[in-house]
Amino acid sequence: MIEIPAHTIAQLLYLVHTDPEELREALGELRAPDIAEALRELPPEAAAKVMAALPFDLAVQVFDEPELTRHRCAIIQLIEPRKVGPLIEAMSADQQADLFREVPREERPRLLATVSEPTRASLQKLLQYPPETAGGIMTTEFVSVPSDWSVEQALRLIREVGGRKETVYAIYIVDPATQELVHVVSLRELLTAEREDNVLDVGNRRPPLTVRAEMDREEAARLISKYNLLAIPIVDDQRRMLGIVTVDDVIDALVEESTEDVQRFGGMEALDAPYMEIGFVEMIKKRAGWLCALFLSEMLTATAMQRFQGEIEHAAVLAMFIPLVMSSGGNSGSQATSLVIRALALQELKLRDWWRIAIRELPTGLVLGAILGVIGFTRIVLWQNLHIFSYGPHYFLLAVAVGFSLVGIVAFGSLAGSMLPFLLKRIGFDPASASAPFVATLVDVTGLVIYFSVAFLVLHGTLL
Repeated sequence: MIEIPAHTIAQLLYLVHTDPEELREALGELRAPDIAEALRELPPEAAAKVMAALPFDLAVQVFDEPELTRHRCAIIQLIEPRKVGPLIEAMSADQQADLFREVPREERPRLLATVSEPTRASLQKLLQYPPETAGGIMTTEFVSVPSDWSVEQALRLIREVGGRKETVYAIYIVDPATQELVHVVSLRELLTAEREDNVLDVGNRRPPLTVRAEMDREEAARLISKYNLLAIPIVDDQRRMLGIVTVDDVIDALVEESTEDVQRFGGMEALDAPYMEIGFVEMIKKRAGWLCALFLSEMLTATAMQRFQGEIEHAAVLAMFIPLVMSSGGNSGSQATSLVIRALALQELKLRDWWRIAIRELPTGLVLGAILGVIGFTRIVLWQNLHIFSYGPHYFLLAVAVGFSLVGIVAFGSLAGSMLPFLLKRIGFDPASASAPFVATLVDVTGLVIYFSVAFLVLHGTLL
């Protein structure tokens, strides 16, 4: 996307309050996504004036842009009521639904009164589906024709209504009696077919690929990606068409899903709006709960430390390596968690594959732990012999204890980190909730137990 320079936004602000004709000329040089991005930086009052000054067709395109999501509600309430209805009517059906999801429930009846009865019916159908489902991102604007039509009849219909539809990627062939979807024909196939042919004879005749409205939008996106589709039809139990999910809506949904997953993986609730638009109190609410939960769980680390207080008093040098071994286990666990969460999201793994991952991660963790163990062992011995630091007369046994501890802690971290997403998905939670801080906290406690247990075995009779 073209980046909007700061002077463009300033120019819009200036022209809003001066000459509308100059504003139209300035906006004529920009594309709809550029204008939508610029409007996000303006106060709602100024943005509403810009929208009012735009040519109607351009205003519709701007309002359809996902860049304006979460801003449209404030803007539309400041536009003249007589202009609101036509603007909403001209928007694509899925964007209409997104707009009404932004509007407070008490305000919806007023806006619904400005649109036609067919639009109200379409909106009520779309709004019944949660936004995270395929039905929540579908559009009801598609071209369908009866199965007894000819190619010429279908092309004539496309010429008549195609301009009013969001997309004409494909034409959906339905049974005229039952309205069941029986065939899908691409526009290219239709254009290259003989005009007198029946639409059922065009293209490869195979059962159409469809999804249900209740399907998760990520699964719908996976199917679109797998089969290289531009759109996928949504059908009901009788295979009657409800709408289509287009590739551009899938991209927007995936960006939103990825953002939520990244935020959860960082150890917080997903934000409902862009970072700079979240209020201070809302930001505290989103972050405080997770931080408190992590803090309380970290208290288990303090409890474990108290359990080994005697060992620390007898061999204070052991305390020097606590951060080293704990962070190594947490890092290995976070690596494994990240890999498994992504593989689950891409459908590369199923719940039944947990044992295969366990068998894979355990030896991987042992090898990684051995690598770190050798590094830790070498560091202690080297520092002692180079007289950089003295670890005492039993430095060699200390190095052995640290080395073997790292093998056990990293192996456990890899195994625990890889199994946690499976456990969360099995009990119905989003695997992305297995955040890096949560995994690190889990491994910290067990890491301390492993570290001091190995140290006791190796150093018993000497330092301990």
